[in-house]
Amino acid sequence: MDEQKPDTAENVLIARAKSGRMEAYTELVRRIQVRIYNTIFGMTRNHEDADDLTQDTFMYAYKALGTFKENSSFYTWVYRIAVNLTLNALKKKGREKGREDFEDNAAVLEKREYASLSPEGDSLRREFRKKLEEAIESLAPAYKAAFSLVVLQEMPHGRAAEILGVSENTVSWRMFKARRMLQEKLKPYLVEDSHEM
Repeated sequence: MDEQKPDTAENVLIARAKSGRMEAYTELVRRIQVRIYNTIFGMTRNHEDADDLTQDTFMYAYKALGTFKENSSFYTWVYRIAVNLTLNALKKKGREKGREDFEDNAAVLEKREYASLSPEGDSLRREFRKKLEEAIESLAPAYKAAFSLVVLQEMPHGRAAEILGVSENTVSWRMFKARRMLQEKLKPYLVEDSHEM
């Protein structure tokens, strides 16, 4: 489904929400809340921060709803708010605290295979996951945001560019740089793999 432009049902909900109907805004939030949370968690790796920033995002969006021009979908507009608030929070903190495991379905982790039944395989997988988390945490916020949207949220570069408010070429460059930095940090674990992340 193309989410670049709002659909008719969404237009009706937006109009109602703008006129002060809270149930309409609640429905708009319900439709995208999980994706917004997952995006923020992908950038912060911290459930508490992701909860707080998700709530902040929807509060900010509610207050700014009158300024929403509907040139894009509500989803895209709120994603931009979420990414910007998260980047600002990360800059304030310097580095996010409280490491959490990635979700098992993160695309990057699925590409690395270990012997699943052996204790050695489990140990290698845990060690690699820890090193991968540390490597991603060490990325500058702009690279981390691009990586989170493209790899963890599986967005095309053009979509991520729209959300980040940069050109598609900028997203491609940030992804190239992020992958190079991650590969360098994870080199001891990737010696058998020549594939790009």
